[in-house]
Amino acid sequence: MKDLKFIKTDQLEFAKVLRIRVDDYFKKNNKNKYGNSLMVIKTIVMLSMFFGPLIIISTGIITNPLLLFALYITSGLGMAGVGMGVMHDAIHGSYSKNRTINKYMSYTMNLIGANANVWRIQHNVLHHTYTNIDKGDDDINAPIFLRFSPNARRYWIHRFQYIYIWLFYGLSTLSWITMKDFVRANRYRKMGFFNKGGEFKKELLKIAGWKILYYSYALALPLIMVPLPAWIIILAFLSMHFVTGICISIVFQTAHILPDTAFPQPDKNGLIANDWAAHQLATTSNYAPRSSLFSWLIGGLNFQVEHHLLPNICHVHYKALSEIVAKTAKEFDLPYTVKKTFVSALWCHMKMLRQLGRG
Repeated sequence: MKDLKFIKTDQLEFAKVLRIRVDDYFKKNNKNKYGNSLMVIKTIVMLSMFFGPLIIISTGIITNPLLLFALYITSGLGMAGVGMGVMHDAIHGSYSKNRTINKYMSYTMNLIGANANVWRIQHNVLHHTYTNIDKGDDDINAPIFLRFSPNARRYWIHRFQYIYIWLFYGLSTLSWITMKDFVRANRYRKMGFFNKGGEFKKELLKIAGWKILYYSYALALPLIMVPLPAWIIILAFLSMHFVTGICISIVFQTAHILPDTAFPQPDKNGLIANDWAAHQLATTSNYAPRSSLFSWLIGGLNFQVEHHLLPNICHVHYKALSEIVAKTAKEFDLPYTVKKTFVSALWCHMKMLRQLGRG
């Protein structure tokens, strides 16, 4: 992916003007681009929502299967909240201006069974740089039974992906906490990451260590403490991850895999016919911009355009910045895609999945 390059165009001025206007916004309003007290409150709420039910389960006082499922599912919603609203900003370095705080808050991803270092490459480097580019954006490099790009090879089974994809969305975090991090770490090593002396082996040990810790308190301890059959506890644990997987997948995928978004292909020399900022506008969409509560719950990811253009700014500022971005994009005759509601965005995503399966 290091061979891919964006070309300079007349639209390059857009990024400079946008940056000036965004900086001016923070100066005039006497704000900094990082998280504020609302971010701290969200962190406490989401971590409590994740750990609280697990702590209750591990006391061994739960004897009702329905209550067990309710607690695990609540924890799953908290897990999604931690991933979208806490870890995400920390890994981008926008949670706090203090690098140490960002570092430790990024470990919240490790606490929910995934790995921050692997995600940083997948998301920050590959997805944010090569958005919607087949073989470049690792978010659309799907297994053989899924097709997320019109430039990817199509198989007959893809005709039905708009029906069965919800199952795989639900299973996505289960893949994450088992083998996905190991597989991707190995692939990234071949791409030039984790290639310093002994770094790859150390990373694998860290991945394994964090996963053992996660399984210990999320599944092993409940299996020991809860006076219910093991299969019920395991099923409740799986339901937690299914909820998390669905939440995270539909929030991220509905921002990029739509009929309105572009899927550019580089030429034979690896050149992409756009500059980076214009590319982000062409490949990304916002949704539900007026829903403050929804935006709060999903970590401002309904403002994906702002996030992709300004990833080093905390999501608590995206709504205010969206007016600046939309105005500037219009001035430079660049696309600024917005779906009025999340339901409409999800419907468009479903139509795109069906379209990708048919042609």
